Amino acid sequence: MKEIKSQVTIQNVWGARKRISSLIGRTPAVESFILSEKLGRPVYLKLETVHDTGAFKVRGAANKILSLSEEERKLGVATYSTGNHGMAVAYVAKKLGIQATVCISNRVPKAKVDSLKRLGAAIEFCGESQDEAGERCLMLENDHGLTVIEPFDDPEVIAGQGTIGLELLEDIPHLKDVVVPLSGGGLLSGIGMAVKTNDPSIRVTGVSMVESAVMHESLRAGRPVKMPEKDTLADSLLGGIGLDNRYTFGMVQKYMDRGVLIPEEEIAHSMAFMMDHHRMIMEGAAATGIAALLGNHIEYKDGAVAVIITGHNVDLSVVQHVLNGYHPE
Repeated sequence: MKEIKSQVTIQNVWGARKRISSLIGRTPAVESFILSEKLGRPVYLKLETVHDTGAFKVRGAANKILSLSEEERKLGVATYSTGNHGMAVAYVAKKLGIQATVCISNRVPKAKVDSLKRLGAAIEFCGESQDEAGERCLMLENDHGLTVIEPFDDPEVIAGQGTIGLELLEDIPHLKDVVVPLSGGGLLSGIGMAVKTNDPSIRVTGVSMVESAVMHESLRAGRPVKMPEKDTLADSLLGGIGLDNRYTFGMVQKYMDRGVLIPEEEIAHSMAFMMDHHRMIMEGAAATGIAALLGNHIEYKDGAVAVIITGHNVDLSVVQHVLNGYHPE
């Protein structure tokens, strides 16, 4: 691993696990026998879809919000999101009796907007990108004193996501590879740090869609870059990493062994494959990890591999579209 300074430690992850335990339960890691057969090694699906919000983001949101002072809670919280993080913040805030405002772009799918409304969050639509929504969120912080719950580039959020890594180590024997959908990098940073601190030989692969893969392009450039968002089935992976990124860019550099970009047709095929063989609905973002396996993008063959199934909040119209073009194997 590359040596860089990090302000997030394994002690922070253990602390997050204790802090969020009253709100967030552990999730199962189940073996996929058909994928194990295809790869010739055990393949486990880490089902973050079983959270009440249907996605992993609730871990980081809970850790951050629970760390706030009473005064900060009274003033309320705000966030910007492509959907799942906003739902996580709204869910935790509702549980704790805190007012939440979620800023989202006009590109966020209807299913996620409807979920935000059901959770009682105040919603503000802001432009065509997560970056624009983020600018509005900072205005709310400056004008009204709301605490911004960052989607990924925050130590408490990263530590919260890292609790997944602790569960992987406890539940999966002979773990050698972890496949993690990669966007802003909070999930990969937390999981990568947790598993590699305990076993540096575990390999971490970050998977993104081909279109608008900002972290991937930032790593290539050696610095955070900004890109326009394009339509993709993996809409949860859209959004910038922040030109002033403080944590996740360096942590992804340190903990990710390999990055893989997945074409749209492979994402669609993987979504349909999981519905066909596992009767499991998942977002395109979650399906990037399955696509990495089905497309033989994971080059090693030893030990067990875990794929993080990050969320299932997808419009049924998208599910139908994907199934219409699927050819069973």
